[in-house]
Amino acid sequence: MEYVFSPVNDFAKLEAAIAGLYGSTQAPRQTERYRGLLRGMEETFGPGERLAVFSAPGRTEIGGNHTDHQHGRVLAGSVDLDVIAAVAPSGDRTIRVQSEGFPMAQVDLDQLEARPEEVNTSVSIIRGIAAWFQRQGCRLEGFSAYVTSNVLKGSGLSSSAAFEVLVGNIINSLFFDGRCTPIQLAQIGQYAENVYFGKPSGLLDQMGSSVGGMVTIDFKDNANPAVERVDFDFAATGHALCIIDSGADHADLTDEYAAVPGELGEICAHFGKSVLREVPESEFYAALPVLRRKAGDRAVLRAIHIYEENRRVGAQVEALRRNDFDGFLSLIRASGLSSWRCLQNVVPAGYTHHQEVALALTLCEGLLGGRGACRVHGGGFAGTIQAFVPLDMLDGFRVEMERVLGDGACHVLTIRPTGGVRLA
Repeated sequence: MEYVFSPVNDFAKLEAAIAGLYGSTQAPRQTERYRGLLRGMEETFGPGERLAVFSAPGRTEIGGNHTDHQHGRVLAGSVDLDVIAAVAPSGDRTIRVQSEGFPMAQVDLDQLEARPEEVNTSVSIIRGIAAWFQRQGCRLEGFSAYVTSNVLKGSGLSSSAAFEVLVGNIINSLFFDGRCTPIQLAQIGQYAENVYFGKPSGLLDQMGSSVGGMVTIDFKDNANPAVERVDFDFAATGHALCIIDSGADHADLTDEYAAVPGELGEICAHFGKSVLREVPESEFYAALPVLRRKAGDRAVLRAIHIYEENRRVGAQVEALRRNDFDGFLSLIRASGLSSWRCLQNVVPAGYTHHQEVALALTLCEGLLGGRGACRVHGGGFAGTIQAFVPLDMLDGFRVEMERVLGDGACHVLTIRPTGGVRLA
């Protein structure tokens, strides 16, 4: 293990790494943020002569709504909001993680089996990632970490995946000689989320955080996803990438999220397959009368969304590569309509009084007036929507969205070129 950063002697080196990661414009603000991180570390765990410092970004889903768990295609980008950590050896067999504003998470490295009582907790994520590394022969040792985040919780920017990528990077760097690739670290995070945390998620969130930049990913071979970078400057198009918080809470929506892969699984079972990617589309359409009886119309509509959304991702990538931004925006609008009409992840079943995501989308479309584009973002049902807003409309758009949805609801983001990383 190697802790090389001295808070007293090496801060100038950390400042240089911060400038390289965030750019000169953000560097002063981020430097103060890291100073606060180091203060929190010292106040929580005492002064340390040697530390390590890490960052893992949130991600935004640009294309491929719910396609990842069906081994489909996605287009994603890491964003300029991240989870950061200062880490020091603890000298024992316990991992202690103090996330700012939350109770301390503690994991005994000699007790790494999954625990039902830890489902939906950060402790389960840490335990699951540590367990994976230990099974690979990693010689784990205890450490203390202080963590702070500006990735908005429940925002659809995947704060949980960023935390998973952060923990994976810490263990990989300090105890495993950096042997895991960013893709493998994403898979480790997904394993912890599926098996220990108890959420049946796909791999999009972790890949978007771990790999960095804007990438298109094909999950046809889920164990070895094909990842390609997509170099495109959204700022040069005269549009801002916005994430808008609808104000809806993800709490108690686990059944809604689980129903999507569950219903698609009923479709696949008819063909003796496990994911929709394995079912030829022609055979699916030929079997529609039977599938409607066996799985229901919503399951059929959700499958139609997956087939069409996979094609849209490929078309989005090609549009960006040939600099056809108008064509890209048209595809974004089509994706949003399909998510609302076919995937049906905008309004939770039975909700009438609270339909925040639907309201946010309707307001956004009205304000854009046919320009730009908007769509539901991430898992849906709650959280955020995504919008590409012309810069000449941005100020007024932001004011009106926040008048209705609340101050701070509209966040302007940029794509971060680097995924999970060790700074010092």
